[in-house]
Amino acid sequence: MADLFDTAPTSGEAARPVARPLADRIRPARLSDVIGQDKVLGPDGPLGAMLGAGSLSSLILWGPPGVGKTTIARLLAQETDLAFVQISAIFSGVPELRKVFDAARLRRSQGRGTLLFVDEIHRFNKAQQDSFLPHMEDGTITLVGATTENPSFELNAALLSRAQVIVLERLGLADLERLAQRAEQELGRALPLTGEARDRLLEMADGDGRAVLNLIEQVMAWKVKGKLDPEALAQRLMRRAAKYDKSGDEHYNLISALHKSVRGSDPDAALYWLSRMLEGGEDPRYLARRLTRMAIEDIGLADPAAQRHCLDAWALYERLGSPEGELALAQATIYLALAPKSNAGYAAYKASRALARRSGSQMPPKHILNAPTGLMSEQGYGAGYAYDHDAEDAFSGQNYFPDGMKRPVFYLPVERGFERELKKRVEWFAGLRQKRRAEDKA
Repeated sequence: MADLFDTAPTSGEAARPVARPLADRIRPARLSDVIGQDKVLGPDGPLGAMLGAGSLSSLILWGPPGVGKTTIARLLAQETDLAFVQISAIFSGVPELRKVFDAARLRRSQGRGTLLFVDEIHRFNKAQQDSFLPHMEDGTITLVGATTENPSFELNAALLSRAQVIVLERLGLADLERLAQRAEQELGRALPLTGEARDRLLEMADGDGRAVLNLIEQVMAWKVKGKLDPEALAQRLMRRAAKYDKSGDEHYNLISALHKSVRGSDPDAALYWLSRMLEGGEDPRYLARRLTRMAIEDIGLADPAAQRHCLDAWALYERLGSPEGELALAQATIYLALAPKSNAGYAAYKASRALARRSGSQMPPKHILNAPTGLMSEQGYGAGYAYDHDAEDAFSGQNYFPDGMKRPVFYLPVERGFERELKKRVEWFAGLRQKRRAEDKA
């Protein structure tokens, strides 16, 4: 039915065909034509091995946008002679699923299987995901789900146990260049860009094959003479926003990369990941909190000033705001990356918590307990306590653990930074404690 405001073609006037998007026109016709996923599609890859054995199981295709999930699913159906049915979890509910399952059951009774491709499968709730299980188990459908989110967090364990997760990779610049060449061949002319501008165009796509084809289609539509340089290209095209979900998998991936770069004493990598998160719109206060945690967990007493440096940077950000305050976070990141590293304090804390859980409610030894009442004095509270300031070197060497508990050692300082000095103190007190106890026995 025509739109209300459409004008019907007059007699003898042919309706103009709608041009197909470039991405659809050069969609691969065979799995061997798919670009950038050789690890999974090659003869030794999981999908290549399945097809070589003539057996295709249910799959979850996990990868960023524009890496070929839909195309691969369609071609898998073609290779295995299965009917291809595509739905989206965004637009489908239980009634639509019931119709799909009924049709697949009828198709199966007629001797043909069904490959059901579910785009954005992570958007289905638990009950909807469970509805696939009986139809997967009895062979009514071969499920191929596509998701950009981590399946471990977004999909039911029952569904994951019945499907193999295939990880598809972000396209590299070489892959995007091959796509660009394929597009130029389809369009019959070269991109009107200098070599540097061409590289800039590929970078703008951020590893997304569909995005690079859409960008190429825009550039090819321009009426330009000669070749555009990077500056002219930047004026006409906006850089694509980096993929970053502040509450999703990418958020945790990038903060992990930042933390491990700091721990690995690489200030350049640490600054890169910090900048990636800021460019993605991450809250700088979250980054300030995480940097402070790194100072405590990975630097600790090897450089006690690191914690103060982070707190100062946090306070500076609160005073200055963005973007000036972000420089304070960047400088704190550099400081942490170059600081001496020790997790001795962190390890000691975890070990002491573990012993505290195991030892239950053992009482402290009575000689270190106060005796505010006569009854408590009679019970021996405070009896025999040695006031350390009265002892030689202000150290009595008394036992402060529960009676009968073997003395544990939690804190093992390293030979780095300020902990070198603390290590000397620990060893000095340990030797002095041994000496005092020998004197007491004598």
